[in-house]
Amino acid sequence: MKTVLTLAMLVAMLFAALPAFALESAFDTYLANFNYETRVEMKIDSKELVRLVTADKAILLDIRFPEEVAVWRFGFSTNIPLNELPKRFNELPKDKIIVTACPHKDRSSIAMAYLRTRGYNSRYLTDGLVGLAEYLRGDLAMEFLEEMRPAITKRP
Repeated sequence: MKTVLTLAMLVAMLFAALPAFALESAFDTYLANFNYETRVEMKIDSKELVRLVTADKAILLDIRFPEEVAVWRFGFSTNIPLNELPKRFNELPKDKIIVTACPHKDRSSIAMAYLRTRGYNSRYLTDGLVGLAEYLRGDLAMEFLEEMRPAITKRP
């Protein structure tokens, strides 16, 4: 049986390939412009994250899977799993720094690069969620909670 490609089928195939091509092109551009300055500005540690979140200049984007978040989460983070990011990145504000995080930094590095190709000011948490949890314990956790209480209570 011979398959006949209609004009509509050809157009549909072309448009299906365009988003992948556009994203690849954006990533190519990101890599081509990568330098030492980019390498420094793509990272953030827990101490700086806490400072920027309490100043309402950044949000913490937890990119772990739902099962991971169900067991352990930060009350002030936004969760979009890495594999859902291509469909949900537009939920993120463009006027704040988006700090991507996972337990260590492997997935958050991927998310940071992806968001940068989409025009976001994004960084990844160098000490990961494990480091953030270690940083926000004891007195530091109490201080952070007091500063964040108004923002946390506003969340849906």
